[in-house]
Amino acid sequence: MKTILLKFAGPLQSWGTSSHFETRHTDFYPSKSAVIGLIAASLGYRRDEDEKIARLNELDFAVRIDQQGNLLRDFHIVQKYTAKGDSDRNYVTNRYYLEDAVFVVAISHGDSQFLNMILQALKSPYFQPFMGRRGLPLIADWIIGDTEVGALKSLELLEWQAATWFMKKHPNSLSLEMYVDSHLTDSIGSQLRQDRVESFSQKGRKFGFRYETRVIIRVNNPLQTRNTDHDIFKSIGD
Repeated sequence: MKTILLKFAGPLQSWGTSSHFETRHTDFYPSKSAVIGLIAASLGYRRDEDEKIARLNELDFAVRIDQQGNLLRDFHIVQKYTAKGDSDRNYVTNRYYLEDAVFVVAISHGDSQFLNMILQALKSPYFQPFMGRRGLPLIADWIIGDTEVGALKSLELLEWQAATWFMKKHPNSLSLEMYVDSHLTDSIGSQLRQDRVESFSQKGRKFGFRYETRVIIRVNNPLQTRNTDHDIFKSIGD
């Protein structure tokens, strides 16, 4: 089993799975459909290439919330015009974002050749990838790397990826939430999320449901962990 680890961090992100024109919501962590869309764009897939995109649903998916971030609401005043070019009316659209959030996404598959193809595409994308919306670019070091273990184990072994200022506010160790494909864990309890891609076509986007499970893990804070073996009095002579 091979796994690719990706870090999504930056001033703003948006991961909506249920949005309408006047209200664009965001989920509180990345959706599998958004990551599949990012991978498809990197591979150069077109929106109507449903068969190619469908295979990406086979990827095992897990996301770890390293830094929750804050919910931000923005609004745009949109002006509608008539066919003659006259002003018709104005209305407000609300758009929601996550600010200062950090997530780590793990994608894995039993076919290492398939994963290597995806990894190379992510490093040299055909279309520009972004974090949910076109105005939200990825950070330079968003590709953490790859491992030879599964998605869940990779996240369990990965050190905490939060920002330094955020780490300073927390103790030596803390609990992090992970949301993973339900078949990856024996944990009891799962929920449905509508982020299984059926079609990205502009003529009719379609998304199905998948089961995901919430898992809690403990991580160490590298800034608060100190080596207590040092003895300053050893430097004092007899």
